[in-house]
Amino acid sequence: MDARHAILFEPVRIGPKTLPNRFYQVPHASGFGSAKPRTQAAFRAVKAEGGWGGVCVEYAPISQDSDEIPAIGADIWDDRDARALGVSAEAIHAHGALAGLELYHGGWSSPNGSSRAVRLAPSQLTSQLQWGGLAKEMDSADIARVQRDWVGAARRARDVGFDIVYVYGAHGYLMTQFLSAHANRRTDGYGGSLANRGRFWLETLAAVRDAVGGDCAIATRIAVHGDSGVPGAEGLPGIHIDDMLALVKMADDLVDLWDVTVGSWPEDSGTSRYYPEGHERPWAHRVKEVTAKPVVSVGRYSSPDLMAEVIRSGAVDLIGSARQAIADPFLPRKITEGRLDEIRECTGSNVCILREETFNHVGCVQNATAGEEYRRGWHPESFPAAADTGRSVLIVGAGPAGMECAVVLGKRGFTAVHLVEAEPEIGGRLRWARRLPTLGNWGRIIDWRAVQLARLPGVQVITGRRLAAADVLEYGADLVVIATGSAWRGDGVQPGYPDPMPGADPGLPHVLTPEQACAGKRPPGPRVVVYDTDGYYVAPGVAELLAAEGFEVTVITTFSVLSPVSDQTLEGDMLRAHLHRAGVSVSHATTITGIGAGSVTGHDRHGEPWSAACDAIVLVTQQVSQGTLYTELADGQALAAAGISGLYRIGDAVAPRMISEAIFDGHRLAREIDAEDPAQPSPYRRERADPA
Repeated sequence: MDARHAILFEPVRIGPKTLPNRFYQVPHASGFGSAKPRTQAAFRAVKAEGGWGGVCVEYAPISQDSDEIPAIGADIWDDRDARALGVSAEAIHAHGALAGLELYHGGWSSPNGSSRAVRLAPSQLTSQLQWGGLAKEMDSADIARVQRDWVGAARRARDVGFDIVYVYGAHGYLMTQFLSAHANRRTDGYGGSLANRGRFWLETLAAVRDAVGGDCAIATRIAVHGDSGVPGAEGLPGIHIDDMLALVKMADDLVDLWDVTVGSWPEDSGTSRYYPEGHERPWAHRVKEVTAKPVVSVGRYSSPDLMAEVIRSGAVDLIGSARQAIADPFLPRKITEGRLDEIRECTGSNVCILREETFNHVGCVQNATAGEEYRRGWHPESFPAAADTGRSVLIVGAGPAGMECAVVLGKRGFTAVHLVEAEPEIGGRLRWARRLPTLGNWGRIIDWRAVQLARLPGVQVITGRRLAAADVLEYGADLVVIATGSAWRGDGVQPGYPDPMPGADPGLPHVLTPEQACAGKRPPGPRVVVYDTDGYYVAPGVAELLAAEGFEVTVITTFSVLSPVSDQTLEGDMLRAHLHRAGVSVSHATTITGIGAGSVTGHDRHGEPWSAACDAIVLVTQQVSQGTLYTELADGQALAAAGISGLYRIGDAVAPRMISEAIFDGHRLAREIDAEDPAQPSPYRRERADPA
């Protein structure tokens, strides 16, 4: 280990407990909750194994009126819930780390979709987070009961082995709602002055400390004002930094660990497109001005040098992480072992959040094993040796799926893997996507795999060689994997319109595909339409690229908002504001059905005819698999004659999809290439509810 990084491995005392080092996986959602205890335990345990000194489970609703359904929380309403969560505490302890649980009440943001309980709030006000009726203004009995629920949940957490229990006060939930003068309009002892608005929080901290403070460290998560403010009420200003520092002083004797977040959730978990590594430092580090207690803050840290610098500055005591701990659970161990070039850096794309929020199962674009530790038995650093490592494997295409497949095969011990790419460099679609404005950090997907490929003696990377079917048959490989990816269609085929669009021909000077635009083809005139039916990053990226060169760019999208997928990655509002500042215009809910020499035509959301003058159009409509090579090879007799015992295809060559899913597909095939039928995913373990 580099001596400069030794400070990261000093133990830190928090109340009655001692963290073995300064690496702290903060609470973050997984989609597993207490309903999938083995999945949860395996997901958290791998981080403890990788060297994180503190590992926390996600937010744990303490009562029926903090029910998160349809989202999944780590419910701790009763002893049965607690026993399920205790499986995680035990698994974390097995690797020498402390286990934390974030006790939570959402107030008016709890949907209560399963319990159908009335929502609670300090005051009965309308919020954008509410639908189907207003919350109940809490009376004194409600306040006392919720505090009892918090204490009961803390005792259950302690009894099943958790070392750290939270009184969750951030991200606009119940505690923040009480603290905010905009959300809290009470006239009793819980409203009005700052001290009164903080009373519910202080009383709850005191009650939890009295109950379990001798056995557990008491943590609280707070939000300090960032660029976006603290959303005490949705859409309204929240709590200023000076107010929060005053509240920290009031509560300091009740708290063993301050977990500091910044602004609203989209800022706190800011994507790399709009926030650099360590962007929270100017706000979060101010908390240390008013407390001597340990402070943890996040910042998507992946650089050991920056981590050590932050600790040496005295601004925080622990390096907090959620996304980087998902991308590389073994980051601390790699630092101790001096394997810095093996750190799998977080891309900051927030695909982990998209998967957890949308599919209730966390995943990662960088780490295909995230969320698969229990159900598939995958480990991020351990790869079972192949049954026959001497078989030669030819992978055609070095995009995300092909690169991942080659890396995993190499780590499984295959000694003759050839990764052959037609282009001069590896990366597939990421070759040009990483060069779009704001997407530079996505290039980490290529960079990490390039380093791994160079380190694997059994893998040879060959670029600039395009293989035809005859070349593959003559190559001499035992197994062939087709990873030729996909391309954007230039014929205007789009959802709901399976036939080519009149006038769509990428051979014309005024019709472009995204690949052509990124390769340097430019419109013949200043007015450009970027037509988007994809809904994610490509159309905004190409639009900003052209706008920066002086073109008058309008994005026409079939969606009611530009890039709706970006809302699932917490960057939608920022993306739309960013493009507005870049001078890009947007027209929503509009379908283009024809292209002329100087205009495009179609219809609006109501079916009314629509047209716009333009000099060129970029079609971001639909992708198509580059599957010709696979089709030409899928002849059993020819394969047998060539000595090829297996032909497979992965990633976009099967069907275009998100980069994370293409990487997952390549990883899965490499893990399961010894199976009876590797083309079909092996069954995975599913956790089923106990019928008792």
